[in-house]
Amino acid sequence: MKLCSIVLFCAILSICHGYRILCLFPFNGKSHFIMFEQLMKALARKGHQVDAVSPFPLKKPYPNYRDALTVPVSRQFMNNMTFAEVNEMINSSPAYAVGSILSDEVCRYLGNEQMQQFLKNARKNPTYDVVIMEIFGAHCFAAVGHVLNVPIIGVSSSALYPWAYEYIANPENLAFAPNILLSYMENMNFFQRLYNFLHHKYNVHVFRQASSIQTEMIRKYVSPDLPDIRELEKKLAMILVNSHSSWNGIRPSTPALIEVGGLHVQEEGVELPPSLEKWMNESKDGFIYFSFGSMVKIESFPAKYLKIFYSSLGKIAPVRVLMKIAKSEELPPGLPKNVHTLSWIPQVKVLKHPNIKAFITHGGLMGTQEAIHYGVPMIGIPLFADQFINIDVGTVKNITIGLNLDTLTEERMDEALNAVLNDPKYRNAAKKLSERFLDRPLNASETAVYWVEYIAKHGADALRSPAVDLAWWQRELLDVYAFLLVALLISLYALTVVVRFVFQLVNANDSAAHKKKVS
Repeated sequence: MKLCSIVLFCAILSICHGYRILCLFPFNGKSHFIMFEQLMKALARKGHQVDAVSPFPLKKPYPNYRDALTVPVSRQFMNNMTFAEVNEMINSSPAYAVGSILSDEVCRYLGNEQMQQFLKNARKNPTYDVVIMEIFGAHCFAAVGHVLNVPIIGVSSSALYPWAYEYIANPENLAFAPNILLSYMENMNFFQRLYNFLHHKYNVHVFRQASSIQTEMIRKYVSPDLPDIRELEKKLAMILVNSHSSWNGIRPSTPALIEVGGLHVQEEGVELPPSLEKWMNESKDGFIYFSFGSMVKIESFPAKYLKIFYSSLGKIAPVRVLMKIAKSEELPPGLPKNVHTLSWIPQVKVLKHPNIKAFITHGGLMGTQEAIHYGVPMIGIPLFADQFINIDVGTVKNITIGLNLDTLTEERMDEALNAVLNDPKYRNAAKKLSERFLDRPLNASETAVYWVEYIAKHGADALRSPAVDLAWWQRELLDVYAFLLVALLISLYALTVVVRFVFQLVNANDSAAHKKKVS
C-alpha cells in the first residue's frame, strides 16, 4: 500500500509541470500591485514557482510565491497623497509624468547592488521560463527578459494607455474608441474624433520622448549590447489588460491582448475586523461606503469640500456612512454622528455586504470594478487620469452619478445622495452590469493563468502579430494607397495623351480631307 502511494505520488509529479516565473513589478503603486499580487498568487496556486521583485513583500508566507527582492522606495504613497499633490498631477501631462517622473527612479533600480547580483545569478542559471512585467512607464525591465532569452508578458492595471498599442500592434480604433485620457464616449462627432486622434498621437509622442532615456539606462545597468527601448517594448509576447467589453466597450484586438478585467477582486486572505462586521450588520437602514482609494487623504482636502461632505452626509441619517480616513485626527471638528471612520478598510468585504447602499469613489479602476463585481451603484468624484472617463462611462450606464470638484455644491451632493439611495434604476443597472461583467467562459484569474501557461509552453511568438514588424505607414496601407494613387495618375495621364493624340489625328485627317475637297 505504501509502495502504491509512492508510485502514485511520483506519477503526479511527472504529469504536473510547474514553470518558474519571474515577476518584475518595481513601481511603487499599491493600487497597481493589488492586481499583480492576485495574478502571482493565482499562478502560485496552480503549482508554478513565482519569484517577485516589488516594493510590497508578502505579509504572510504563500506557497510557491517568494519575494526575490524588495524594491526600496524613497516615498511612501499609501494613505499619504495630499490634495495639493493631486492638483499637481492634474496639471501635469499624464504621458510625461508616466514616462519620466514615475519611471526614471524605477529604472535606476536596475543599477541597485542587490538587483545587479540577482541579474548576474539569473544569467548563470537561466532557469526562468517566462518574465512578467508591468506595462505602464518603466519598460526598461523588458531588458531582463531579453537578456534571459525568455518570453516577456506585460500586465496593465488599466485599459491600454495610448503609447502601449504599438507594442503588440493592437488596432487603435480612434474613429470610435476614445483613448483613456479623454472623457469622450463612443459615437463621437467629427470634432471629437479629430481631437481624439490628435490627443492620442500627441501623448504617444510625449511618452516616447520622455521615456527615451531608458535606452541609456538599460545599456548602462544591464548590457551595452541591448537594443533600443522601443525595440524591447515590441518583444512582448502578450499583454494581460485590466479591462472588459461590458465596461470598456467593443474594441478590435489582436490575440495578444487578453482582457482580464476584475482579476484583483478576490476575498482570499482578506480579513474583516469583528468590530467593522458588527457595525455593518447593525446598519439596518443601510450604509454608504466613502473612499478615495489607497493613496489619497480625504482629510487633506480644503475645508470647503469637507464642509459639503459633512453637511450632506449628516442629512441622510439614519443611513450610515463608512469613510476611509488615514488620519481621522486631521479632520476638522463637526463630523456627523452617522459617519464612522477607519484608516484601512477591507474593501471587497464591505462592497459585498448586503446592507451597502452605494459607494462614493474617486473613480479608480480597481474600486470601480469591485463595485461592478458586487452590483453596487456609485457617486463618482474624479481626481485625475482615467478616473474621469471611468465615471463618465458609469454615468452613461446608469450605475454612477458623476460630480466634479470644480462645480461641487451642497445642493448637488444632496441631489446625488438622494438619487442613489432612492431611485432603484441605479441599483438595477448595477446588478445587470455585474451579471454581464461576471458572465465569462473562464473567470479573470483562470483566463490569466491559462494564457501565461500558453506563452510559457509555446513561446514568445505564439500570439505575435506580423504587424509588429511593419512600419506605421505600412500598417495603415499608406504605401498601397500611394501606389494606387500614382498608378491612377499615370493612367489618367496616359489616357489624356492617347485622347489628345487621337483628337489631333482626327483633326489632321479632317483638315487633309477638307483641303483635298477644296482643291
